[in-house]
Amino acid sequence: MSAVEVENLSMSYRAPVRKGGLRAALGSLVKREYKTVQALDQISFTIAPGQVSGFIGPNGAGKTTTMKILSGILHPTGGDVRVLGTIPWQRRSTFLKRIAFVRGSQPVGGSQELTVMDSLEYQRLLYDVPRPTFRRTLADLEALLDLEPLLERQLRALSLGERMRVGLAMALIYRPEVLFLDEPTIGLDVSAASQIREFVSEYVEQTGATVLLTSHYMADVASLCPRLILIDHGNVQYDGPLAELSARLSPYKLIRISTQGDPTAFGEVIEKADGQWVLRVPRDEVAATTGRLLQAMEIMDLAVEEPPLEKVIDQAYREGLR
Repeated sequence: MSAVEVENLSMSYRAPVRKGGLRAALGSLVKREYKTVQALDQISFTIAPGQVSGFIGPNGAGKTTTMKILSGILHPTGGDVRVLGTIPWQRRSTFLKRIAFVRGSQPVGGSQELTVMDSLEYQRLLYDVPRPTFRRTLADLEALLDLEPLLERQLRALSLGERMRVGLAMALIYRPEVLFLDEPTIGLDVSAASQIREFVSEYVEQTGATVLLTSHYMADVASLCPRLILIDHGNVQYDGPLAELSARLSPYKLIRISTQGDPTAFGEVIEKADGQWVLRVPRDEVAATTGRLLQAMEIMDLAVEEPPLEKVIDQAYREGLR
């Protein structure tokens, strides 16, 4: 059985039409016009137990809406969804104890006057976690997230990076089987974001949890997600291995060389500095081009690379994938 099953999922809602000008604005107070917004349009995918999948797209693509439906916060207008064999929006307590939804924009809820330890204890009571299990899990999370220095601090005194670590701890103290992460590294510095990625990787390795992750930071996706689901305007545009996305979309590869010569005749130069060159070459010409370079020039170093993931994905949304 799949951990997550989504079939023809649709979500639409009515939104007020905003018109320009004072007369139109006053008129809307008397008679408001609405339009139907299609947030999701019959999307389908499945996620196997233990799989980490990236779920990405531009703002307004439908990512967070999908996450809210999968975690039971929203009721869709069409389609069928099963998470761990359960319809999420039925909000059964047995289901809620098996999933977690963590938003980077609001990682920690509840009273900000509570200490971190008080908040974790509250989670223990809320999710009926036996105290021995709670202690073991807390010890694991302390080690993975470096929580010990934070336990007696109030939530309001935490930095953004610390709040994200605590938010993850609160979500995982009851060891959910499925984890929905919505922009977990948003606003974090490079070090804090790297720490969160390392934690998610270790947690999955230790527990076998299923993870669906949204992020605008491609470092998150590249380091954690072997599978990628791209969504735009409520439609899935790509669903497959991350490693195949560049090969499918980009007709070019990059040849990075170190030489004192001038390789401009061998490809389009996109970077040049202190004897380091990057050439953009059609995929089907890479082997022949590298051979000619090695024969014609003194090459100190040579590497063939895929184009940066950010550029590949940007191209996916500009040109479309069907």
